[in-house]
Amino acid sequence: MIVALAGGVGAARFLTGLTRLVENEDLSVIVNTGDDIELFGLHISPDLDIVTYTLAGIVDEAKGWGVMGDTFQCLEMLKAHGLDTWFGLGDRDLATHLYRTESLKKGYTLTQITKEISSVLGLKTKILPMTDDVFETRVRTSDGSIHFEEYFVRRQAKDEVLGVEFVGATTAKPAPGVLDAILEAEIVVVCPSNPVVSIGTILEVDGVRDALKRTNARVIGISPIVAGMPIKGPADKMLRGLGFEVSAYGVAKIYSDFLDTFVIDTKDTGSKSRVETLGVNVKVTNTVMKSLEDKVALAKAVLEN
Repeated sequence: MIVALAGGVGAARFLTGLTRLVENEDLSVIVNTGDDIELFGLHISPDLDIVTYTLAGIVDEAKGWGVMGDTFQCLEMLKAHGLDTWFGLGDRDLATHLYRTESLKKGYTLTQITKEISSVLGLKTKILPMTDDVFETRVRTSDGSIHFEEYFVRRQAKDEVLGVEFVGATTAKPAPGVLDAILEAEIVVVCPSNPVVSIGTILEVDGVRDALKRTNARVIGISPIVAGMPIKGPADKMLRGLGFEVSAYGVAKIYSDFLDTFVIDTKDTGSKSRVETLGVNVKVTNTVMKSLEDKVALAKAVLEN
């Protein structure tokens, strides 16, 4: 069994390639829920939806989120009523959030709801929220603490990051199946996602980091930083704001206590020996996924490691 730790667009792109190479029934994906937010009375799980929509083949590839070909008439009407519509919610996408919110009110867990959504979309891959408990990633800025999605979407990640807070981290328990998946896996892949607010959140959940240390699986990470810059998103600002080096080495150091192998881009070949000083094997290959062929080639390189 293969287990992937995932959050956001980078992970979704990699998983697209991975699912071309492995039996989907043999893949479990543990997804960040620190980005979850309530808007218009609805529980929205951005990373769960990006991963699910991508693997179901319905994601809007141009945006990297939402449903392909979606309309935004509901959002337009909400705006006409004077509501702040900074977070893009398409009409078909809204159906997912309505279903999730209604199910949560009925007492179902996020894990149970995610399983049902996956089934409706025809997925055989097991999608696991990292936790069913409240967990909220907040960013400290000069204007105070704000939800990550407000920082990232509404304010376009323009604020200087003074710190990151994980509300609920001390009480959140791993969702059912999360620890077992890691401990029973043959390979665990840490996807090329933001190491602070995508992977870092998963690592904050009780028992996850310890399970990664204890598992007999090969644990392989993929750097989301190439030549000192993130492929997408504000990982550089997050790392810098928390005092970490913005480099493949900087990310490898964060994961070094549980990593067996770290995959870095060819542009970072010069960092190979430095990363190896952390006691981690290093594989150098192209990690920039511009096409399906790139995604499959990266997944193949990871599996061959």
